[in-house]
Amino acid sequence: MTSHIHASAVIAKGAALGARVRIGPYCVIGDKVRLGDDVCLESHVVIAGDTELGDGCHVFPFASLGSVPQDMKHQGEATKLVIGKRNRFGQTATVELGTVGGGGTTRIGDDGLYMIGCHIGHDSQVGSQVILANHVALAGHVHVADYVSIGGMSAVHQFCRIGAYAMLGGASGLKHDIIPYGIAAGNPAHLQGLNLIGLRRRGLAQQTLHNLRHAYKDVFCGEGALDARVRAAETRWTKSAEVMAMLRFIHDTDKQRGLCLPAAL
Repeated sequence: MTSHIHASAVIAKGAALGARVRIGPYCVIGDKVRLGDDVCLESHVVIAGDTELGDGCHVFPFASLGSVPQDMKHQGEATKLVIGKRNRFGQTATVELGTVGGGGTTRIGDDGLYMIGCHIGHDSQVGSQVILANHVALAGHVHVADYVSIGGMSAVHQFCRIGAYAMLGGASGLKHDIIPYGIAAGNPAHLQGLNLIGLRRRGLAQQTLHNLRHAYKDVFCGEGALDARVRAAETRWTKSAEVMAMLRFIHDTDKQRGLCLPAAL
């Protein structure tokens, strides 16, 4: 199969196009853009800036990738957007370039689904197999690990982290970090337990779920200060890689940003 580029598409001379790309009507591709093999841009898509779009990505009408960061400190410095393979971006989805102050690169992994109207702000680092439902907004500098799902109409505050396999429910406002494997919801969002349905769907072993459930109770339902409960859990769960990953995440939480906790804590 050969590439197909609609006659109305505007493609800058410096753009690099992979094999078998499909570029629909009225798309605009900037001169620093690099499209991988088998990329499909439906119509009216704008890809600007120093943007790399990996193999097999599919972008729907009126999406904008590589736009200028919405950051008052950005003064046109050379920054990047790097997007992995086989991602889908719904209608009017937007993803910004990075900023110098945030490391220079906004980055997205592979096999993600970014639905209608979602926004990924400058310098965000998004993992693989992530799902952002309709109109989710990630502010700048947000870190989203692999296998995360975020429900529609939710907003994530700048510099927040969402751990692997976690879920944020729809219409939520998140201003703290969500632990790996956790589920949170509300405005402001509170931790509501473990994302057990999501973990089962992802194929985690029953023993792993058992360990996580008991470790969660140790940390969030026990007596005494949270730090002391975390230290005790570290001693008890040294043989569970998943539990230790959750505990390390808690240790790494920035004190100013804080941890998303159950409503009772």
